[in-house]
Amino acid sequence: MNCMEDFREFNSRAVSPYHVVDEIVRILNENEFTGLLPAAPFTVEPGGKYYVKGHGSSLIAFTVGEKFEEGSGIYIAASHTDFPCFRIKPNPDMKEGDYGKVDVECYGGAILSTWMDRPLGIAGRAAFRSGEDLHPGMCLFDSGRPVLTIPNLPIHLNKEVNKGVELNRQTDLMPVYGMWQEKGLISWIEEELSLEQGSILDYDFYIYCSEPGTEIGTEGEFYSSPRLDNMTSVFAGLQGILHSGRETGVNAAVFFDHEEIGSRTKQGAGSMWLSNTLERIYDALAPGRIHYLEALEKSRMLSMDVSHAYHPNQGGRYDPKNHVMLNSGVTIKESGVQSYATDSEEIAYLMRLMEKEGIPFCKYINRSDQAGGGTLGSIASALLPVMTADVGIRVLAMLSARETMGSKYLAALVKLVQAYFKMA
Repeated sequence: MNCMEDFREFNSRAVSPYHVVDEIVRILNENEFTGLLPAAPFTVEPGGKYYVKGHGSSLIAFTVGEKFEEGSGIYIAASHTDFPCFRIKPNPDMKEGDYGKVDVECYGGAILSTWMDRPLGIAGRAAFRSGEDLHPGMCLFDSGRPVLTIPNLPIHLNKEVNKGVELNRQTDLMPVYGMWQEKGLISWIEEELSLEQGSILDYDFYIYCSEPGTEIGTEGEFYSSPRLDNMTSVFAGLQGILHSGRETGVNAAVFFDHEEIGSRTKQGAGSMWLSNTLERIYDALAPGRIHYLEALEKSRMLSMDVSHAYHPNQGGRYDPKNHVMLNSGVTIKESGVQSYATDSEEIAYLMRLMEKEGIPFCKYINRSDQAGGGTLGSIASALLPVMTADVGIRVLAMLSARETMGSKYLAALVKLVQAYFKMA
């Protein structure tokens, strides 16, 4: 396995949460995983490999140990399929002079200025009229090429731009898709999908940065790309479950949607979807809820997301003792207020595991006067009370249209998840 080449290929297809799940399913099918229907009884056996989708943009892939016994624990590695971007609103066509623009809303906490002047694509899911009464057809769409851009105003017309300009989300960030056409953007998408005009009833269409990832640095030690947050963790979770090897219990790679907007949705970490699905899996192996509840006491969870790398021009913004550089190992993230899941016993377990496997690691915590971000770990573990810790790789320019990571240590995160899924 060439980690960075495989990740580059995966990330090039991860252009919406729906496409992330679609690509995961493709890879799982190639590796002889069996898909389960969410609305049907689960048939699960020791030694089996399975997956179940959650509303199109979330998924749980799991394996069952050959020597499964009732009460044996569940090892979970969780990440999220969404990323900061723009979402196309209903009735999106706007005319300005002879230009055609798209009405969009901001999705997540993006660094807005980094989306200016970029080549942008459109991807997501469409619901369209079908022959079935009331039930729409569903399909994915990816423009496959850049079709939009959000142009900056030239400095001659905005001489204060280099002093910092606040971008208005409604007026300054409407992408241009070309010269005005009466048929509009959704009609163009219907043509691309070979659907009849007026067929699309509703949609979840997102705008993504279509630039490819690339190595940078004199020795190629950095990697710059869109969607490092959080496709790096999704990739590590997928590689972990493909090579899981525990003989007992259950391993589960969980891919949630909607982390960037708070996780409190039916397919997010703030829902009962994970707990309900794991209980159904466990009941198919060891009927009786008590066995599942006992198993949770022996279970644990890795919450995987990126962390902030030390910025060489802004060193004063970091904790003086616990800041981390690129290319310095897997990050363990801690927070006394539990914005990152922090459990000393679980962190010590992971430290011992990484020492055993020769995986370099370091710890990160925010400055005391900086709130910082959060992850799905604390949210998910409040609903599924198992020992949880937050880990990931670190990036520069988190939540930018393009982020930068060290090119060496995605492989270290993959190695950690694979070891985690093998050790008792």
